[in-house]
Amino acid sequence: MDIKNLITSDTFGFIAAALTTIAFLPQVIKTWRTKKAEDVSIVMLLMFITGLLFWIVYAIQAHALPVLIANVITFILNVIILTLKLIYGKQPSSSTRITQ
Repeated sequence: MDIKNLITSDTFGFIAAALTTIAFLPQVIKTWRTKKAEDVSIVMLLMFITGLLFWIVYAIQAHALPVLIANVITFILNVIILTLKLIYGKQPSSSTRITQ
């Protein structure tokens, strides 16, 4: 059994894709649970989502399945984070009081 046949470049690609994609799941869960997103940068999210769109186009053109799958899932997770940011990001903090 040749180790080279067991571990292909796609194997490394799928492992990298899984790890870098799953990395966004804790942020989605935290933002959903706490209903707070003030520490999430909207500029970073927009830039990252734009970059993901370019990665998706590249992956389609290059027929790079690991890259495509990872970036589509990461795109979805980041759109969820952006949506939660837009929903929860503008809520007044509990320390802010309205004066009459």
